This record gives sequence, structure tokens and C-alpha cells, in this order.
Amino acid sequence: MKSQFLLDNNITFLNHGSFGACPKPIFEEYQRFQLELENEPVYFIQKKMAGYLKTAKESLAKYIGCDANDFFFTPNPTFAINTIMRSLHLNAGDEILTTNHEYGAMDRTWNFYCKKSGAKYIRQNISLPLVSKEKMLEEFWSGYTSKTKIIFLNQISSCTALIFPIKEICDKARELGLITIIDGAHVPGQMDLDITELNPDFYTGTLHKWMLAPKGSSFLYVKQRFQEMLDPLIVGWGYESLTSGESQFLDYQEYQGTREISAFLCTPKVIDFLEENNWKTKAKECRQIVFDNYQRFCDLLGTQPICPITDEFLGQMASIPIKTSNPVGLKDLLFNTYKIEIPVMPLNGTYFLRYSINGYNSKEDLDILYKALQDIIKTTDLIEL
Repeated sequence: MKSQFLLDNNITFLNHGSFGACPKPIFEEYQRFQLELENEPVYFIQKKMAGYLKTAKESLAKYIGCDANDFFFTPNPTFAINTIMRSLHLNAGDEILTTNHEYGAMDRTWNFYCKKSGAKYIRQNISLPLVSKEKMLEEFWSGYTSKTKIIFLNQISSCTALIFPIKEICDKARELGLITIIDGAHVPGQMDLDITELNPDFYTGTLHKWMLAPKGSSFLYVKQRFQEMLDPLIVGWGYESLTSGESQFLDYQEYQGTREISAFLCTPKVIDFLEENNWKTKAKECRQIVFDNYQRFCDLLGTQPICPITDEFLGQMASIPIKTSNPVGLKDLLFNTYKIEIPVMPLNGTYFLRYSINGYNSKEDLDILYKALQDIIKTTDLIEL
């Protein structure tokens, strides 16, 4: 599959999780839309774009299990969470319950909001290694108090690559009358997603990671009862529109002035590519490579897996605890000397070497990483055993 991607053949690419990678056929579709836009910008934007966008949304709606009128495209999940954050009206002392495994940009977004509002962002500890889903749920809900108003958490952690039991958490939160906001950045294309079944109040995910879309393609789903309360992050022609569309919700969120949305419009091609190449089977094969190699890397680095090595907790990524006092130096050495693209990620005082496996990867890529780490252990002091 690697020949279908635009990735540099001189690099062992084990970092799909950060920004994704786009196959050639999808990228060609992306450029086709860009060219069509530039050929006649006025006609494209005023006459054709709305139809293209509707087709893209209908295609994605079937893939993620929701109605096309209940979500809008965003450039990334950070944009999506900022949109939600700006429309909340919490009182001083109200609490947002989350975990200490969240994406750094999201932590910063909520910290910004809490400084403005007086609300509190409760980063509940989820201890490692994980023992069971039940223990994870017990630890999470031990952070709940009478002041909790919102549940926010990732479905798959960026740093630790752990899968969280979102369905169970959403179900209980609904019983408690709490608002649920889910960051599913890593989910579409890596796991089956049915938003209707999960039943969150807000859900954001990306297409440019595991769905292989061009960069800058994500979405924000909003349950109907919250759509009217959601202010536009960018006020534009859709606000108090003279030519109203299907809903105020979409008018507010989708009309923000001139912007390049070719990445969004590629969605039908993205889904066709996944189906034509039997990507669900490829994803299953990738997960097996992740599972088969996790323990041997922990053994090499003198650490332990942070969870049971099963699909209950892991998908196409795995984070290996690594003892280093110079994570930046280690990452740079792996890239500059060994031509391996892989992140060394900090979280709660621990560093993790996170490898991602997608359809263009093979066990041989992990063998290259393994040999590089062996060499680094022997020749440097960057890794402590």
C-alpha cells in the first residue's frame, strides 16, 4: 500500500496518529476541487459549493452514524471544542470532569475557559497500568461531585493511545443529567463509529487522521437539543441571514466568509477509497501488528505495558513507557540518524514512545525501530534501563 501514499520512501513513518497521511487518489481529488475553485471562484462559491458540501455531509453521515444536519465540518477538533466552549455558561465553582490523559490543546482550551468563568477543570487520575475497564470507570467516576456539570474526555487518548469506555460513560452521564463532550479525534477510520448509538451531546472527530483525508478535515456533531444554544465561533453571513438555510444551527456554523473547503469536499472519495481497499480488514491486520510487538518493545526498554494487550484498550497505536531525560534529543536522533518518524510524548511525568500502524506499514517498520533502539541503548545515554 505504501506506493499509494505520498510519504517519503526514505523515512520509516510510524507517526500516522499525529497528522495522518493522504493517499494519492484522495490527494488528486483534493487538487481537483482546488483547481475547479480557482478556474471560476465566484461560480464555485456561490453556485456549486453548497451542493458539493451537502453531498460530502450525506456521505460522512452514513459513515459515522448520524444525521447530516446534525454536524458541520471544522478544520480540526481544537476548533470544534473552542466552538462549544464559547457557548457554555457555567457558574463559578461548576466542574468539568475529565481525565489526566487528554490532549494538551484541549486541556489548554478548558483552562482558558475556567480562568474566564471561574469553573473548575477536574483532571481525574486514571492510573497506569490499567487493570480493567471496570477499574477505569471506578477511578473516573470517583471525581464526580454535586458540582459536576460537564463530562469531557477523549475516546482514544493521543498520548497513551488508550481506548476509553465512552458508551458506558455517556450512558451514566445522561442518567445524572450531565452534558457529554467527546473528543474522538483518533476514532473515525480506526474504530467503527456510530454516534447515534454512543449518544453523546457533542462529538468531534477527524477525517485527516485515520480516514486518510487531506489535512484540515474534521467535524463537530451536536445533539439537536443543543444546536440553538451554539453560537458561531466566527460570525459571518450566516448570522441573521437574509437567505436562511435548513437550520439556524447550520447557517451560523457553515458560513464564515471565504475559505478553502476542498478537504471537506473530498469526503465521498475518502470513503470510496476506504471501501475499495477493504480498509476495515487492513485496520484489523494493523491492530494485530500493534499487539504482537508491544511486549517486545517493553522488554527492550525495561518497562511494562500500560494496559492489557487487547482490542478493548488498544487500536492501531501503542504507547511504550520509556525512561529518558532528553525526549527531544531522542526523537531528533531517531529522525536525523535513523530516519524514523515517531513521537516521544510526555504525560504526567512519564514519557511514551508511541508507534502507529496503518495500511502502508509492516512488521519490518517496527523491526527497523527495534534495531535503532538497540543501537541507541548501546551507544548513548538517551535511554535509561
